[in-house]
Amino acid sequence: MKPRNKRVMFVVLALVMVGAASALISTAMKGNLNYLYAPEQVLAGEVPEGTVFRLGGLVKKDSLKRSETELEARFIVTDNRGNEITVVTHNILPDLFQEEKSQVSRGKMNDKGEFIAEEVLAKHDSEYMPAELKDVLAKEHTPAPVNVDGSEIKNMTKGQKI
Repeated sequence: MKPRNKRVMFVVLALVMVGAASALISTAMKGNLNYLYAPEQVLAGEVPEGTVFRLGGLVKKDSLKRSETELEARFIVTDNRGNEITVVTHNILPDLFQEEKSQVSRGKMNDKGEFIAEEVLAKHDSEYMPAELKDVLAKEHTPAPVNVDGSEIKNMTKGQKI
């Protein structure tokens, strides 16, 4: 075989292997994709049956019901357009989970039209800060002492009184 033919065969073989690897990777990734749907889309039938997906929306006021004997919690997710889906979870709800706040749940629909959540995530705004971090920042970032005229006092050591 000529060196030129060997190079062509090598390039063709490399392209076939890259194509096969790409096909395998994309097939494997399809199983891990979880799309986010609103209650309106779920009720309209846009979600393929039996697939795991994420349901996003607001937790309806006064809809959270916890079981007294089990870890089960039920609540209604709404999109404020009249579309509502009951969510059932057998896991602990996050600390930030509240009624009338955003949430994202991962799971799938059952035969009764309920969303069985494997995981519930509470969404929060950008101003959220854990209490522990607030305490640390309050201690570390106290304002610098100032003179009567408003100018900052220089060369003070930490803990020194004025």
